[in-house]
Amino acid sequence: MVEGLPPDGALARRMAGHHWIHRDFMTADLVDLLSQLVVNHRNANKPEDAPVQPHAEPVWRPEKPSVKKKRKKKARREAAEARAGYERIVALATPQHTETG
Repeated sequence: MVEGLPPDGALARRMAGHHWIHRDFMTADLVDLLSQLVVNHRNANKPEDAPVQPHAEPVWRPEKPSVKKKRKKKARREAAEARAGYERIVALATPQHTETG
C-alpha cells in the first residue's frame, strides 16, 4: 500500500523528520565547498601582513535529535581517547611530568 507513495510526500517527510530531499542536501554541500574555495583563494592571494580569513560555518542541515546526540557522544569519546593517548605518551617520554590523581 505504501510502495507507490512519492519520495517527498507527507509520509516520507514524517519518517525523515524533515522536508529536505536529496537535492537540498547536495545544494548545501555545494555551498559549503564553494565557501571553502573562496576562502582558500583569498588566503592564498592575501598580502603577507594580512590576517588569515577563517572558514565559514557549514550550512545548516536538518537532522534528528538522536543523530545529533550520537555525534556529540562520539566526539566526547574520541576526545577522551585522545587525551588518554596523550597522557600515555607523556608518561612514557617524561615520567616526571605525568599527572597523578
